[in-house]
Amino acid sequence: MTMALETVLAKAGLRVTADEFLTLVEDVARRLAPPHPEPAAYFTPDQREALTEVGLDLGGLREDDFEPRARELAARTVLFDTALTVGEAAAVLDVDTSRIRHRLAAGRLAGWKDRGSWRLPAWQFTDNGVLPGLEAVLAAMPDDQPPLVLAGFMTTPQEDLLVGDGPGTPRAWLLAGGDPRRVAAQASMLGTPV
Repeated sequence: MTMALETVLAKAGLRVTADEFLTLVEDVARRLAPPHPEPAAYFTPDQREALTEVGLDLGGLREDDFEPRARELAARTVLFDTALTVGEAAAVLDVDTSRIRHRLAAGRLAGWKDRGSWRLPAWQFTDNGVLPGLEAVLAAMPDDQPPLVLAGFMTTPQEDLLVGDGPGTPRAWLLAGGDPRRVAAQASMLGTPV
C-alpha cells in the first residue's frame, strides 16, 4: 500500500511521503463533520415533518452511498499540500515576506491560517507573479466562502469561459488574457442558492 500511495503522490506532484500524507488525511478527517451525520438532526420536529411530507429523505447515508467526506478530504489535503508558505510566496513574487502579509491583509492574495502560519493556495500564482485579474476576483468573492470553495471554482471548467475549443477553468481563462470581470461576476455568486 505504501509503495502504491507513494507512486500516486509522485504522479500528482505532491511533495510528501506516504506517512506524511496519511498524517494529513487523519488531521483533516478529524476536523470535518461527523463521519455519519444524520440530516434529520439539523432540523426541528416541525421542519422534519414538513420536509418529509414533500418527499425529502432525511435518513443518513446508506451502505452503498458514496462517502462525500472522502472527496472533500482529498481536495483539502491536496489544497494544503500544494499551498505556499509566506516565504515561498515571497520568493515567487520576489518581494519581502512583509509585502505578502500586507497583500493578504488587504485581500489582494488568498490564504488561510493553519496553526498560526499563513498558507497561500498555489492556483493564484504563475511562474512569474500572480494570476492576472486576481485582485478583481478576490474582491468579488463572498467573505463567507472558504479557500476550498474558491480553489474548486478557480480550477473547474466553466461552460461560458471558452479557452481554445472548450470550456476553460477561470484560472486558464485569466492566463489566456480573458476579462477578469467575467470571472469576478461568477465568483461573486459562490455560495448563492441557485
